[in-house]
Amino acid sequence: MPPLTGKVLGVAAVTGLLILLGAWWTGASLFGAPPADRHRIVEATVTAPAECSDPDAVETVRFEGRAGQRDGRLSGCGHDEGERVLVAVPPESPAGARPVDVRLAATAPGTSDLRRPVGMALLILSCAGGGTYAYLVARGPKPALA
Repeated sequence: MPPLTGKVLGVAAVTGLLILLGAWWTGASLFGAPPADRHRIVEATVTAPAECSDPDAVETVRFEGRAGQRDGRLSGCGHDEGERVLVAVPPESPAGARPVDVRLAATAPGTSDLRRPVGMALLILSCAGGGTYAYLVARGPKPALA
């Protein structure tokens, strides 16, 4: 069996770190797929722009819905009146005079569950456990006390 030197331990540590870095880079989808986004993407026209100085800026947009022209509330600012933007419309938007809450199509809600941190913690523990086992196997049996 090869002697357990600093070089051997360094290679093992770097390999474990590369595995963790690769898992982190892959993202949350490594530990489970995010829920499917069922929003429809439509082109909308800004009818009432909002100033960006307002912290809760909401613009009004008009888009072609399944039952004709619909109004929507877009949480955002900085668009000009008459500007065309792509928005994501929720799949079950009730018909009526109420504006529908929409979002820009280029954005997506983030994953707010615990899949990523728990998955990364378990991966770190498994790397540490595997490294400890490899160290014990490479070290060999401990000499008996007299």
